[in-house]
This record gives sequence, structure tokens and C-alpha cells, in this order.
Amino acid sequence: MRKLPVALALIPAAALITSCSDNGGAASGGSTAAQKPAVVTAEPVQSQAPQSQAAQAPQTQVKVVTDGLGDPFELAYAPDGRLWVSEKSGLKITRVDPQSGAKSTALDLTGKAFHSQDGQDGVLGFALHPDFGKGKGSDYLYLAYTYKNGNDSATKIVRYTAKDGQLSDEQPVLTGLPGHNQHQSARIRYGQDGKLYYSIGDQGHNYMADYCLPNHAQDLPTAAQVAASDWSLYQGKVLRINPDGSVPDDNPELNGARSHIYAYGMRNPDGMDFGGKDLYTAENGPLTDDEFNLITKGGNYGWPNVAGWKDDKAYVYSNWSQAKGGCEKLTYNPDPNTPPAEVPTTKETDFTKDMVSPLSTYGTTVESGHNFGTTPVCPDAASAYMCWPTMAPGSLKVYGDDVLVTSLKNGTVFRLSKDGKKYEELFRTVNRYRDVALSPDGKTLYIATDSEGQHMVRGDGGTPTTHLANPGAILAVPYDHNTTQ
Repeated sequence: MRKLPVALALIPAAALITSCSDNGGAASGGSTAAQKPAVVTAEPVQSQAPQSQAAQAPQTQVKVVTDGLGDPFELAYAPDGRLWVSEKSGLKITRVDPQSGAKSTALDLTGKAFHSQDGQDGVLGFALHPDFGKGKGSDYLYLAYTYKNGNDSATKIVRYTAKDGQLSDEQPVLTGLPGHNQHQSARIRYGQDGKLYYSIGDQGHNYMADYCLPNHAQDLPTAAQVAASDWSLYQGKVLRINPDGSVPDDNPELNGARSHIYAYGMRNPDGMDFGGKDLYTAENGPLTDDEFNLITKGGNYGWPNVAGWKDDKAYVYSNWSQAKGGCEKLTYNPDPNTPPAEVPTTKETDFTKDMVSPLSTYGTTVESGHNFGTTPVCPDAASAYMCWPTMAPGSLKVYGDDVLVTSLKNGTVFRLSKDGKKYEELFRTVNRYRDVALSPDGKTLYIATDSEGQHMVRGDGGTPTTHLANPGAILAVPYDHNTTQ
């Protein structure tokens, strides 16, 4: 039987709601009227992760537009003047009036989509067709959601048609994709080349509860697997897909096969967006080395053999699935640098394949010998995660020259230059920031927050807490492009 240390059990959040909006959910096609939104203050807090280069977060006013959402995941300001948001655990697509906070349900997938308790599955990322709302007959929304496939979970990408604020006529694009309660990623973007791009995490294999499962981020399908529509090795990849679900003829040929895979070797690219023709991702590292990447055709990004740069700093690849005598009897240790003797390890510099290095690790790379254990601020194994150097990117959006990356641990938004050499922290609240959207005039930034702090968030003085200030909410803050760097 696989064993996890008791102290690694996830602690559920105790919700602390400060919004004045209506918490009730809307029936399909219905709406809820919101009261006057609350205004709270984001206090200036010295950045703790990244640990260098990021400026201190300034004080700013934060308005709660609406709350009562079921783990909002993707957020977009649509041409109809509404904020469209997917609810991961709420299993909906909801439209929100950015002024009043009133909500209406565009799509309810209850009974069709699947979300496991505290899992990273459910109704996930979406993208609007570039001609959405332009009267060209392309009012399409492309959505990823997980569903039950026998005894297992899987993910599908589908297309809906929008009309009068409702989504209908589900059309499959690609089904049977990997689906799990960890490391889903699940961001969709529509490229200037007319292709869909989709990020899939490594499903949490070789980590935590799934530490005995082999990690397939480096594995590539054969031509026979592609012909059989076997997408099981799409874990830890970025896909490039024709809108009808077929494989583009100009996709890279990898391992002697042309598949949907555009790039590979990724852990959990929770954020993905285009800046013009350039595709960027924000990727969660293990205990160190969150990554900001520029995605290239056929590029290998090194995971799980390399985290961040190939520098042998504070990371070795511990392959639990190949443990001598079997993995099941071993007790998992989250520190990849100190596995049991039965678990084989390789240094980053042992990885000899060509790989693409990140543009930045946001200051989350540390020297070997770093203490990943308990500290006075994080006194037990359950809270030690909060003192790891990572900041846990939740999403990435590009607006002009600004790259905005949300943090699930720090309750903040980081603004980066496209080369990754400069970044600053904009502000902070005690929330897990999942995604952002910018108003058409560029003056208001909307932020979606998780409903639970199951992995904790930094509270006052950097102390870990599961008490979120605004769970399951959309916040609004003033934004100014001209203050960057």
C-alpha cells in the first residue's frame, strides 16, 4: 500500500467572504442581481516569492465584483460587455456584469462534466473564436472539461455556439485526452494561424498521491498510437489542433510520428497565452523553479529530468515508479533531493537531450542544500509548502507588452517583460489568484479567485493560512499599462 505522511494531508479552507454580492447561484439561463460591490484594500506586502528582483507590492483598492462562484478557472472579457467565467467545481460557464456583478448561466454541465473533491478537474479553460460577436457566424466558444470514461476520468475539447447569452450545440473537437485530479493545466488559445493550442500537465504522476505512477512528460506516441487515437502520452505537452480536431499537416514530427503534440517535457503549464504570434507558458515547478517559457515548435522543456535551468541546483529527478523492490511499500517524501535509497535519481546535467531553457524562473531557483523542511513561519509538513521558493503560477495573460502571471500562493499578480528579465509585484490580498482579464479600455484588471485554500496562501506577515479573504470571487483593481518596469 502506498503511504503518504499524515502531515501532508491537505487542509480544507475556512471561507471568509467579504463581498456584498449575492451568493446564490443562477438556474440555467437565469440571473442573479448583485448588491453594490464591496471595496477592500490590498495592503503593501514585501514580496516573498519570487525572492529577488520583484518590487514591493503597492497599496491599492480592490472591488469585489461578484462572489459565490464555484472555483472560477478561466476569465475573459467578451465582446458582449460581460465577463465570461468557467466554474471548475460549479460545472458552469457564467456571464457576469462587470458593473453590477449580476450573474447569468450560459452553460450548465452538471451531470455531464466531472469534478473530484478538491481536484484540478472539472469545467476548465476556454477560448473565444477571434470573430466572436462580430456577426460573421463564428460565435464559437471552445471549452475543455473532464468527464467520467468508465472507471477513469478523461478530458474533452468541445465547441459551443453562443446566442443570446446561452451556449448550445456541443460539437466534439478532441475527446479521450488525459484527465486527472492533478496537474490538468487545461488552457486553450486560438492562434493567429487558425489553430487551437491546448496545454496538458503531467497529471501529477511521480508526485504526492500518484508518486508510483510513471511520468510521461518525455514520452512521445508512436505512429500506431496516433492512428488508433491513443492520446495517453499527451501528458506534459502543449498541443496544436485543427479546429475540427485533426492533426495539422505542419505539426512537428517527433519520434517518427506527427501528432497533435507541438512541444513537450512540461510539468504543469497552468498559464498559456499568445503575445502576437509568440506563445508563452507559466509552469509550476516542484519545490523550486517555476518557469516562464517561450514555446517553440517541437521544443523539449526538460521535465521531469530538469526543473528550470540545467544547473544541478536543488533538484534531482527521483523516479519513484522505478524503485528497487517496488514503489508501493515506500513512504513518499516530497523533497526530490532526499528520496529513499531504493528510488533511482539522476542529476539535471545527466539529461543529454536538446532542451529549451526558460526565460525566467521568477527568482524561484535556489542553491543546493536549501531547507525544504519546516521553519518558524512554516512549522509543520502541511505548511512547509508555503515556505518553498515557488510562487505557484495560476495563469498567464499577455496584454500588449505586459505579461501578467497570477500566484496561487502569494495572492498577487506579477507583471513581466516578454524577455523575462524584469518583473514586479502589483499588489497582494489573501487569496489564491486563478486568472485575470483586462477591460477593453485597459484601465481595470479583473481577477478570479479560488474557492478554497486547500494548499494554503500567505496571510499577514507571510504566515500560511487557509482563510481566504474573497473565495470564489471576481475582483476588480485599477490598472495602468504605463507603470510597467
